[in-house]
Amino acid sequence: MSAGETRFAGIAWRGRPVTIEYQWLAPERRDAPLAVFLHEGLGSVAMWKDFPAQWCEALGLRGLVWSRPGYGRSTPRAADEHWANDFMHRQADEVLPAFLQAVGVREPPWLFGHSDGASIALLHACRHPVAGVIAMAPHTMVEQLSVDSIARAREAYLHGGLRERLARYHDDVDSAFWGWNDVWLSAGFRRWSIEDEIRAIACPVLALQGLRDEYGTLAHVRGIAARLPQARVVEIADCGHSPQRDQPQAVIDACRRFLADPPISRNH
Repeated sequence: MSAGETRFAGIAWRGRPVTIEYQWLAPERRDAPLAVFLHEGLGSVAMWKDFPAQWCEALGLRGLVWSRPGYGRSTPRAADEHWANDFMHRQADEVLPAFLQAVGVREPPWLFGHSDGASIALLHACRHPVAGVIAMAPHTMVEQLSVDSIARAREAYLHGGLRERLARYHDDVDSAFWGWNDVWLSAGFRRWSIEDEIRAIACPVLALQGLRDEYGTLAHVRGIAARLPQARVVEIADCGHSPQRDQPQAVIDACRRFLADPPISRNH
């Protein structure tokens, strides 16, 4: 098992076989904790670039990076497949457990999620054993700021060159973009919220957010802290929606402090 080598795992989802793209990082650290990285709503293994490897090296952990169905080199959405308002719940409760089983993960991992991936990590931690969650720019409800930015992304995809830029990171870029964009801009999704559900999380949680995040306000991370006594919040200056690109060292430093002295887990 080589570090950084792209591999593929098969799972069954939505009544059909699905292939998942993934990479192991620092697999030689057999006794180190495992961190599983969950990408943003337009992300993939490739879009993380070298941040997960840098993070694992700095903190001495193993890593597992993967592309969710519809993204990267994983199986695209079917042509007639439209994600419903519960798409993040289904990723958390169906796809992630099946993927972890397929690649042989048995111990509860740390989950490191960004944006939609952070929300999926939080949802998974509500109902499945995990060592802890690092949620970077998570969504816990739908804000008008998010909707406005996602609407601008749609215009950029149609008319501003975003499609060409994203195509470098996805075998089927339309699968990745429209699966995310259509559901976020649907009228029914305006009522989506996981604010009450996350109260069930018992593991340590670190919530990180940039102070210039164009996709969400501090209400998300502060709301997590208000509901979870074992949560810590770090607000990062001079940082937008992607702290791993804007302030990678600040993210690594915050995670190092958190992992060195994590809050005590609550009992369910």
